[in-house]
Amino acid sequence: MATAVQLAGAKWVWAQPYSGRVARGAEAALDLDASLVERCLTGQDAAWEDLVKLHTRRVYAICYRFTSSDSEAQDLSQEVFLRVFKNLKSFRSGEGSFVVWLTRLTRNLLIDHYRRTKLDRATDSIEDQMTVLEGKTGAMARTDGMLAGREASEILQHALGKLSPELRETVILRDIEELEYREIAEVLNVPEGTVKSRLNRGRAELARVLKRQKVMI
Repeated sequence: MATAVQLAGAKWVWAQPYSGRVARGAEAALDLDASLVERCLTGQDAAWEDLVKLHTRRVYAICYRFTSSDSEAQDLSQEVFLRVFKNLKSFRSGEGSFVVWLTRLTRNLLIDHYRRTKLDRATDSIEDQMTVLEGKTGAMARTDGMLAGREASEILQHALGKLSPELRETVILRDIEELEYREIAEVLNVPEGTVKSRLNRGRAELARVLKRQKVMI
């Protein structure tokens, strides 16, 4: 397995896709993750590289949507994988999926980041802010259909930045990362009902923000 020093000095290419065979279906994806984790724990460097490539986009997307900064998102993504490297032995495949474990680890790091930097946004409920991202299936989905390309992405990112951290993370996890309600509940450690409530509030708040920006939804 790669060393922490090698990881720290690695060049992170966020758009680089996984080069191995792409498994189809939820069960196949779980099997692939479990296999890669097992191989990582036996010291296979190639398996670690594949695991990072397979999940880099997901981790970077969460970090970027939450910080609105490419440089911060890249730094935080690297930090996430350093934590994964250090804590991979604690993952238990029989207790849940690797994606949920990785997403929870990413979320915890983002919370730590907010505490360290003492951003004003951190004073809001992180769980309330995350809910806003759920709007992609509702208000966000309709908005994406009427806006185009990069402009739409920038408008959406700006609007997400207006949400509390809690609502924002919920919307991100549901509408961008497309996690199931059950998985989001595991990541946030809240009941599914709370996830749905935050999602609804996030969608409504996002719609108000977009309307103030004169974006028709």
